[in-house]
Amino acid sequence: MLIPVLLFAVGLVLLIKGGDWFVDGATGIARRFKLPDIIVGATVVSIGTTLPEVMVSATGALGGQGSMAYGNAIGSIICNTALIAAISVAVNPGPVNTKTMKMPVMFFFGSAALYCVAAYLMGTFTRPLGLLLLAIFVVYMVITVRQGLKNPDAVEGEEEEEETKEKPLWQELVLLIGGAAVIAVGADLLVDNGTIIAQTLGVPETVIALTFVALGTSLPELVTTITSLKKGHASLGIGNVIGANIFNLVLVSGISVALAPFDVPVGNTLFGINSSLVLDMPLMVIVMLLLTMPALATKKLHRWQGITLLCIYAAFCLFQFCL
Repeated sequence: MLIPVLLFAVGLVLLIKGGDWFVDGATGIARRFKLPDIIVGATVVSIGTTLPEVMVSATGALGGQGSMAYGNAIGSIICNTALIAAISVAVNPGPVNTKTMKMPVMFFFGSAALYCVAAYLMGTFTRPLGLLLLAIFVVYMVITVRQGLKNPDAVEGEEEEEETKEKPLWQELVLLIGGAAVIAVGADLLVDNGTIIAQTLGVPETVIALTFVALGTSLPELVTTITSLKKGHASLGIGNVIGANIFNLVLVSGISVALAPFDVPVGNTLFGINSSLVLDMPLMVIVMLLLTMPALATKKLHRWQGITLLCIYAAFCLFQFCL
């Protein structure tokens, strides 16, 4: 049991470090070609921080562990919103740019509705659904890039870019390729040993994916949020979280389902019904509503939102292991 736990921890470390290298390399290459910061942030950085989820879910799906892919996507959204964004809001509430927030929020809830149709009405995630989710991802990226090119100053804090010495191109390429490779190895260790731990403890794979794996793969977003807080730009961290949540639904799930379709996994049951349909998916939607709707209505984030979300996340984790 000790060796799987150690390898699970090594997998987490590799995911975090690999994601860091990938983002550094990709950002350096993008800026070398003079791409606007908003494009870099909306594409390269957001995809980079979501790569751990992509690799873990794809590895799980290809290994016949659809529950790992399913639980990781939903769990990461809950973790991103009710823990990571909640910390930012609780520590530093403030105004938000509702103009730039509306489009991502619409995409998230539209994608969530599609996800719910598959789970509740079909009971299965098919390859056509995976391809449709990937198509939505492409549309979202195109719209984001077009908006960024039209409004290059739309992101707050952009003018506060740090002066960094430009690395040679070969170093940036090594960081990019090496980061992707390290993420792949970390994801493999995480999935394999997370499954062993779950089986040894008698805990369903879905619970492990919803909690430990989801938290581990969400650490890049946590780092981004804390960094934004330190620099006094909490709304940047919130924007990254919302973008990462969209990517979890359309990119992470899209790739997993397109590679290896799977039925909605059954882990624990609640009132005789699959707990993921009674608890996990509704909670995913509820926490996003709680984070975004008051902000869009009042044009600012409130401390009570952050505290409420943190309480919800604590109760969710406790409930998972007491179920």
